[in-house]
Order: sequence, then structure tokens, then C-alpha cells
Amino acid sequence: MIVLGINAYHGDASAAILVDGKLMAAAEEERFTRLKHNAGFPYQAVRYCLEAIGAKPTDITHIAVSRNPKAHLHQKLFHSLKRGKWKNILDRLLNTRKIWNIAAEVAKATDTDPAKIRAKVHWVEHHRAHLASSFFVSPFEKASLLSVDGFGDFVSTMWGIGQGNDLGIQGLVSFPHSLGVFYTAITQFLGFQHYGDEFKVMGLAAYGEPAYKEQFSKIIHKNGGISFKLALPYFKHTTEGVTMTWENGSPFLGPLYSSNLEKLLGPERPPGAPVEKMHQDIAHSLQHQLETIMFSILNKLYEKTGCDKLCMAGGVALNCVVNGQIFDHTPFREVYIQPAANDSGTSIGAAYYVYHEILKKPRTFVMNHAYYGPEFTNQTIKKTLERRHVQYKEIPPHALPTHVAKEIAEGKIVGLFEGRMEFGPRALGNRSIVVDSRRPEMKDILNKRIKHREPFRPFAPSILEESTGDYFEKSHPSPFMLFTYRVKPEKQQEIPAPTHVDGTGRVQTVSRESNLFYWEVIKAFQKETGVPVLLNTSFNENEPIVCTPEEALDCFKRTHMDTLVMGNMVIANEANGKKA
Repeated sequence: MIVLGINAYHGDASAAILVDGKLMAAAEEERFTRLKHNAGFPYQAVRYCLEAIGAKPTDITHIAVSRNPKAHLHQKLFHSLKRGKWKNILDRLLNTRKIWNIAAEVAKATDTDPAKIRAKVHWVEHHRAHLASSFFVSPFEKASLLSVDGFGDFVSTMWGIGQGNDLGIQGLVSFPHSLGVFYTAITQFLGFQHYGDEFKVMGLAAYGEPAYKEQFSKIIHKNGGISFKLALPYFKHTTEGVTMTWENGSPFLGPLYSSNLEKLLGPERPPGAPVEKMHQDIAHSLQHQLETIMFSILNKLYEKTGCDKLCMAGGVALNCVVNGQIFDHTPFREVYIQPAANDSGTSIGAAYYVYHEILKKPRTFVMNHAYYGPEFTNQTIKKTLERRHVQYKEIPPHALPTHVAKEIAEGKIVGLFEGRMEFGPRALGNRSIVVDSRRPEMKDILNKRIKHREPFRPFAPSILEESTGDYFEKSHPSPFMLFTYRVKPEKQQEIPAPTHVDGTGRVQTVSRESNLFYWEVIKAFQKETGVPVLLNTSFNENEPIVCTPEEALDCFKRTHMDTLVMGNMVIANEANGKKA
């Protein structure tokens, strides 16, 4: 049985494919189009998924879409009619029409006669897809469930308890109240206006103080039980509406905040303007208020379920600072968040919802790694290098980890292009740039030579899973770089490069089972230096993470990386030397 899952006509369009309940391939459309957070329909991702399993579109048994236009339909129409925004109503109807025609779009993506697509199409409510994307691929037979994001099918938050094949939905928070809208609105207010910029503010928050704590308690507050309320006069989405574009290309989301926010917090920061102390304090106060409400929700959720295992999803579940404190502020002892917790992961969730909740098939799969994207053979890589007249050295596989580790220990910037591309927003060793964590100057060197990003944004430490407790105050596995832990005080000077200003690190724990090559590189680095930690950042330069050998080579050549490792080929960028 083949189930194709799709997230379409929203940010982070993606596709995923299951064969008899096992996830075989998954990818975001942005990796193929090279447009960040690509919206529209995931034509190329669908083609990739089918090619990855050697199937034809006529072989698909079920198509699962992570949207259900019928869900909460009365509320959607009532709100649109109440505002009298006829253009918005028309846009919604046109968007809904596209969702209903998903099978035709699959046919278009694969150059197939639509009449030959026999798959049954299922429309899965957005947050049910989020919850399914976490619980049904988790190792838990029973778990508390929470999904939190902006909005999807008119809902911002959903919770319940999962057991076996069943998502027991117990409650939700619907439009207009949303933690995702709250965080995004302040992100925009702080001058970060691109879709997906929230992670920048999360990094900035570490530099500030809760000087605006009182003001933020007026913007959003707890509402008893598993609930919260926005102070709506500070937002535009219920009155004026918000400009949104979800067609092909990078999505655009207009300002969510109203002029009342400036009266409360002071002047907004224009994009590109200097980041001042007030902006740091606003970011810190924002993060503090999010944490206050999230921990309240989680504690109430535990009271209702009594289950200390937790599965989370939704864009807010990417807030690794919140995630890392769950063990301190709630009774939950085990937490699972899959690597694409944002909307891209709903393609997986929709597929598994159909497979388990609707078809009642038994659970046999656990998602313990993120490597479901395209891969390229050594032969393909060699052909690319030879076609481009690039000199390379071929290293035997058994010697390659030690060779790479020595390059890193010498202070070189190394690009890793290995195996299958990661699914989700984090590079986890297969499409990564790695450097020596012991060298405090590496953060600035990376920014100057390659990343060109804001200095307040931290880089991540990759650590051998078995060494996590030696360097961090928590040892709960974080294989998908979704938990921030405090670095032990005595270790902060040992790994200064990926240690943030507040003494924390957004950690990736690496196991032999999840990524043997990357684990061997870190292990070899430990043998060389005594330290089992590398600094890891995504292989890109203001673009989506590289997907193909050509893209990796282009990024390598236009930046000042020192070494590129593709398969077991090593390329030296001699022209760059060691420019600082």
C-alpha cells in the first residue's frame, strides 16, 4: 500500500510517501525550487518521492492532504462575511478549489492522465495532521499530545491523548487566538519580516531582560485551563485582515500587529536598522511570555491526561528554548518532536493519519532520523566534479572520518555532503558545514566568510549522544536539534564557539544508529582533540539547504569554505587559503 502525503498551498509545501506504513521519502519543495519556504503545490517533491521508491503515480493507493476545507467551515464563513472582505472570501474559495483538485495536481506533477489516478483522496484537518506527524512516528504507545502554531483550518492549538491507533482529541483553541500569531507579530514588529524569521528573535532574546514583562501580560494572557487569549486591539487579523500569498514561490505574510502595539512598546524597528537594547528586551519579554503560557498549557495537559510522555508539533514546537525547559517546568519526562514539526511535516502527518486512524493499520515505524531526501552516488558526484573540471582526492571510506576530523581540528571550515538530505529545517550532518567548537573565533569567521547573518544568532553544537551529559546539564536525546540545554559551567570555555551568550546550546545528539558517518567524524575529532563536540550549521548561504552536488559545489566555490567532502571525494578550496 502506497500513501502519498502532501502539504500544499501554504508555506513549506512538501511531500512524503509511505510504503506499507514505512516512511520511505520526504522533502520540502524549497529544496528543489531554491525558494525559501516555497508555497503552492509541491510538484518536484511529489516527483522525487515517487522516484525514490520506483513507483508510478498510478501505483498510489491513497493521497492524504493536510488541509480539510470542510473543517470549521461555519466559523470560517461567518468571520469572512462579518468582516465583509469579499476579496478574502473569493481567495478562500479559490484556495479551497485547489485543495479539492489535489489528484489533478498530482497528475500534472507526474505528467499523467488524471483519469488514471485511482488513489482515494483524504483531506485531513491541519492540526490532526500535526499531531499524527508526531505521535504516529514516535516510540510511544501512549502519549499526551499538543500542537501549537499560527492557524490551520481556523484552529491554532489542539491537544489530547494518543493511544495505539487513536488520536483522542480533547480540545482546541480556535481563531482569533494564537500563540503563533503572537510570536510572529512581535517578530515583525522587531523588523524581521520574512516568513519564518521567528528563530532570529529566539536567538536575540538571550541578550535581553524581561523589561517589558508587564506590557506583554497585556498582549496575551492565560485564560484558565488549556487556553489563552490575545488582546485583539494589538492585532490586525480580526479587523483589517492580513495580506497573505500562498502561491508558488516564497510566501508573504503582511503585518499582523496594529498601531496600538507601538503605543504600548514604543516605535517599531525598521528592517535593517540597528538592534538596540530595547529590541533585545522586547525579544526577551516575548520569549518569557511564550514560555509562561506554554508551561501553563503543558501542566494543564498533564493534569488531564496523567501521561508523562509528550508528543508535540506545530511551528511553536520548533522553539527549542521552550522545549529544553519542559523537563524543569512540567511533569513530562519523555518528549518526542519529529524533525519537521512545522507545516512541512504535515505531509507525513496526513499520510500517517490515513494509514493508522482511518485505515486502522498497525503501527510498526519509528522516525528516529531525518534523512529522507535525495541522495547521490559517488559515481554521480565524480561526474559532476569532472564535468566542472574540479580536482579532488578520493579517500577510502574507512579513513575518511579521521581525515575530516583532522581538517576540522586544524581550523578549517568543512562542508559535508553525504547520504540522503535531511527533512525539516535543520541540517543534521548530511548537508552541514562543520568547524572546531573549541575556537571562539569560529562564529565570527563563519559569519564573515559564509553565512553573513546577524551576530546575535547562535550556531549549534553536535555532540556524541553518549557524551551529552558530560557537557550539558540535561542528557535527554535531541537528535533533531530541537532542544536547548545549558552547557555545564566548567565546559563553556571548552566549547565556546557554539555556546550562546546565555550559556546554552541548541544541541544535536548524534548516535551511531542515526548517522554512522557523522558519529565517526565526531568520534575521530574527540580522539584528535579530547572534545566530542563540533559546531554545525546548515550547508547554504542565504538560500535553502543545498540538495544536489552542483548546488553544494556552487556554494563551496562562492564562499570561503576550505574543504568540501562529497561522498568519499575531498575537494580543497586552495584559492581561499585561510581568509578570516
